[in-house]
Amino acid sequence: MPATLSAAVLLLYTAVLFGVAWVASRRIHDFSDYLVAGRNLGVPLASLSLLATWFGAGTLLASAEEVRAVGLSAAALEPIGPGICLLLVGLFYAVPLRRAGLLTLGDFFARRFGRRAEIACAAIMVPSFFGWIAAQFSMLAALLSELFGIPAGAGLALVATVAVGYTLIGGMWSVTLTDAVQGVIVGLALLALGISAVAELGGGSLAGGLARLGRETPPDLLAVVPGELTAFLAWSGLLVAGALGNIPGQDVLQRVFASRTERVARRACLIAGGLYLVLGAIPVVLGLATRLLLPGHEGEMLATLGRILFSPLAALALVLLVVSAVLSSADSALISAASVLAQNLLRHSLPRAGLLRLSRLSVLIVGAASLFYAFRGLSAYSLLEDAYELTLVGLFVPLTAGLFWKRGGRTAALGAMGCGVVLWVVHLSFGWDWFLAPALAPAGVLIPNAIGLTAASAAGYLAGAAFDGPAPEPKPEGAIR
Repeated sequence: MPATLSAAVLLLYTAVLFGVAWVASRRIHDFSDYLVAGRNLGVPLASLSLLATWFGAGTLLASAEEVRAVGLSAAALEPIGPGICLLLVGLFYAVPLRRAGLLTLGDFFARRFGRRAEIACAAIMVPSFFGWIAAQFSMLAALLSELFGIPAGAGLALVATVAVGYTLIGGMWSVTLTDAVQGVIVGLALLALGISAVAELGGGSLAGGLARLGRETPPDLLAVVPGELTAFLAWSGLLVAGALGNIPGQDVLQRVFASRTERVARRACLIAGGLYLVLGAIPVVLGLATRLLLPGHEGEMLATLGRILFSPLAALALVLLVVSAVLSSADSALISAASVLAQNLLRHSLPRAGLLRLSRLSVLIVGAASLFYAFRGLSAYSLLEDAYELTLVGLFVPLTAGLFWKRGGRTAALGAMGCGVVLWVVHLSFGWDWFLAPALAPAGVLIPNAIGLTAASAAGYLAGAAFDGPAPEPKPEGAIR
């Protein structure tokens, strides 16, 4: 299909997104509508929005490329970790957090630990989204370069403009409505692509394709859990970062807060988690399949596969679906980070501006910061790993302890966040691959950063809890207990 026609179809698709955003904007009457869709999401919308939120560059593209390079062990970060995360949120976190009637996770920290903890939570959470959003921008810009030869810088700016534009107009309603449709379509397209790729390997036979995949793929690449100790420790760190680091994520919890009831929030998380693990396995298989179908290929893998396996029209449809998946993750992250920035930081500094106006301003700020982050040129996989680790080491411990343990107040929360984040910055700055590597590695003690830094955060919480005494600080009316 000619590039001009492909470009025309993508432009039409973009126009549809903005049309949906405009329709959604008519449902926005106050900041609650803009940030949490008026708390009116049912199970179908909430679960599909959760699925589409995470089914973006990480699962579709970055994970497939990493599996192609290093094997099935890379699936620990995507999709196994996030799938487990959604199940854990549904089982343990969704009900108490939805019951509290919050807008953001920062609101929980404000009620449970006080204003200083709220500021610290927001200061950790907002930057953690930059890497996630940048990963979406980077992968979609790479796809545009593959299809149309658009330079990387121009592609990044174009993608950012589209994602920020329609999110700015329609807020959470726009994000939810587009996510729901995109989630269904992406799932169907992935099934079609996975079946076609495996059948191509087997000369038209699915069974033959799977047999060839197992026969011709090196055994070490087929190991989901590495057998060698050092590799296993590194793998466990990725799994912990993916499974626990996402729990205190505003993108997940915003769907919990927007759900109609506590039961809806719980069911939506469990359904989305199960679907994520099932559908996320397809890009993993595709990553291995392309080693045989596209040996030595460089460039955007799924677009190339679509051109090989499908007709030109179907290949264009597949590209549109990849674009949909990536944009659905980007817009969700944009509205999530903007919610925290507006509600927990700017609202107190600019009280006369109005939260709805501040929310839209925050979308612009987060989009610009993420675009700057994308220009750093890191791989999407690296961007995702950084994003997961920051919320894990900074927020997981105080959130969990604050929900399920009565001990600990402001000092405990700040101690946990301070220990985790400061040590994380030190490790990132010096490039230490293992926890306290200069001190522990020479003695043969290798602790994954995600695990060691989370333990340090827990130690900070325990020390602060001892200082705070047996009872947490007084809570305002309606606080979580």
